Amino acid sequence: MLAEVMAGLARAPKEIPPKYFYDARGCELFEAICKLPEYYPTRTELAIMRSHAPAMADAIGRDCALIEIGCGNSEKTQLLLRSSRPTAFVPVDIAREQLETSCRALAASFPGMEVAAVRADFSQPLALPPDILNRGRRRVLYFPGSTIGNFTPDDALEFLRRWLPLLGPGAGALIGVDLKKDPEVLDAAYNDAQGITAEFNLNLLRHINRELDADFDLGAFRHRAAYDRVRGRIEMHLQSLSRQRVALAGRAFHFAAGETILTEISCKYSIAEFQELGRAAGFEPLRYWTDAGNMFSVHYLAVP
Repeated sequence: MLAEVMAGLARAPKEIPPKYFYDARGCELFEAICKLPEYYPTRTELAIMRSHAPAMADAIGRDCALIEIGCGNSEKTQLLLRSSRPTAFVPVDIAREQLETSCRALAASFPGMEVAAVRADFSQPLALPPDILNRGRRRVLYFPGSTIGNFTPDDALEFLRRWLPLLGPGAGALIGVDLKKDPEVLDAAYNDAQGITAEFNLNLLRHINRELDADFDLGAFRHRAAYDRVRGRIEMHLQSLSRQRVALAGRAFHFAAGETILTEISCKYSIAEFQELGRAAGFEPLRYWTDAGNMFSVHYLAVP
């Protein structure tokens, strides 16, 4: 964490990886964001899962080993597990508390399913337990929540390509993808009236202060989020309100007034754009499901 944060602050423009949002407080705040009226992704993806989980289970097949990236609170996962009944379930997440809580709940709800949690940074190459994965007839990657949008398209392509050898021939991937839509809807989703997204963004600095003994003044930064129409993505920033100096691990980082730290991107796709991304990565797009308003999508990609 120290190496990545220091490297990010040394860049121009500055940036910090979004995975460091998710300390215990960050997880709580994100849960609150998911319930906001402006934040449509969670409720629309849940609507898709409630309507189409049986069809998704038919696509991925029963008796599989299901690997979930970014397990969250497991609400969407429960819907899929009830329909697919995998032999083994391998959730992968960087947030320890949330991973443990989710795994305990799922193990209790599905006593016949083996659960093997992996705490790891899923943006990097992973080592997964082969003894567990081999207990299913096939391996299926489950990546909900539009988190794939936190990668640039080039990085998303590389991420998907890395999974091909881990999954193997005949496997599949079920991926939640946020769709392009009215920019006003997108801007509202990341700038909620209650200010919870702003608090979530600023909590990143609180996390760094606590873990790395930095001295960020949270009152000296403000949340800023906007949709970039050219790149088709939301960008979240923390903007310095004045000229200031921040100390971290014996090093000083200087901010000009108005200078920002990029904390997250969230790329939006059309159906065709994401299918083309899947093909370029070596997958075969077979099916997709959307909500009634075409706000969100869940794609099933097969490994040839």
